[in-house]
Amino acid sequence: MAKPILLKSATDVLETILAGKVPADRVMDDYFRAHRNMGVRDRGFVAETVYGCLRERYWLEHVAGHPLPLDIVAAYLLTHGYSARALEETGFRGDARDMAERARTVDRSSLPFSVRANLPDWLAQPLRAQFGDEETLSLAQALNRPAPVDLRVNTIKAEREDVQARLTQEGFPCVPTPYSPIGLRREDRAPLFKTQCFKDGLFEVQDEGSQLLSLMLEPKRREMVVDFCAGAGGKTLHLGALMANSGAVYAFDVSAKRLEKLKPRLRRAGLDNVRMVSIAHERDARVQRLKGKIDRVLVDAPCSGAGTLRRNPDIKWRAIDLNELVETQQRILAAAAELVKPGGRLVYATCSLLREENDAVVEKFLAAHPGFGMIPANEILARRHVPLTMGDAALRLYPHRHRTDGFYAVALEKTQE
Repeated sequence: MAKPILLKSATDVLETILAGKVPADRVMDDYFRAHRNMGVRDRGFVAETVYGCLRERYWLEHVAGHPLPLDIVAAYLLTHGYSARALEETGFRGDARDMAERARTVDRSSLPFSVRANLPDWLAQPLRAQFGDEETLSLAQALNRPAPVDLRVNTIKAEREDVQARLTQEGFPCVPTPYSPIGLRREDRAPLFKTQCFKDGLFEVQDEGSQLLSLMLEPKRREMVVDFCAGAGGKTLHLGALMANSGAVYAFDVSAKRLEKLKPRLRRAGLDNVRMVSIAHERDARVQRLKGKIDRVLVDAPCSGAGTLRRNPDIKWRAIDLNELVETQQRILAAAAELVKPGGRLVYATCSLLREENDAVVEKFLAAHPGFGMIPANEILARRHVPLTMGDAALRLYPHRHRTDGFYAVALEKTQE
């Protein structure tokens, strides 16, 4: 049973997350740094409780009868193993018995759709329009479950079977991912960063779906490649490895701070074919000088992040200006296209589930850039030995179908100026 202080800790963290725009993981890190006396088990309780509350917020508010963070935390505990008496013993002074009765007797099928799905309207409405109610509920249930831990093997240093064996020896057995030919998976979290295997640079933590985005680019040795929105460089590292540490990978990002995080990862991975470039915007002079010179460009565009709710459930409770995001995506895609030389490839990708950020952006781009044409995803996946079949030219990954994060990607070839 949780100590009374932990009920307060979970409530304080949840309240901070719901009140602001700071990502949940950063709020959690800040809280634990300020409370260094908390043990590993107590931190685990707080983290699991807070993330559970973020995933099931609407349902828990219904059980609680109030949208207050303390009541949401109490409702989470009641619906995840605590009795009303046990909850009262943590120091909760609300009506635990009424909550428990409401949770036990409610007919969930009678609840509003947003409550059943635990999705706000800005996300529930477009998903219902795309998938229909039944599949949207299946998708929402998958999004509201914790994700497994996926690893990408660094093929510069090792084969997948070797890394799997090493991790097993260190006490962390994994299984191969079903789609990525270089992925491994664990169902539960573990201190993998403390393993010698990680310290030796044999793997990175990366969702299986994210691994497939880099495969869509199919970079070759000695080519010039741009990762246009590199962030902390997860896909950059994969691209560098796919090129066997040859050629050049330019990692562009508007945040120098994010790019800094790539430096130690490059050293650990043993890659020296990556050039980090901090840019002010998509038409920075450092971008312009590569016009028409690049073989392949990956645009993993800034997006709503709706496909990553398994890992980042706080995203759905933030205010998002979708129109502004789409305009940014269109600008970045158009600027990135100018770098591609004739015969080269441009991959547009997001971790969004929404048509507005995916197909609609690509359709508008192709209408304005007739020199580009789609390459069917199935052709690429077959060449890369990925056992997946798509229904159209795009790669579409969904948590409820593929057990990956939600991703969209389309490969475009520049056939003429």
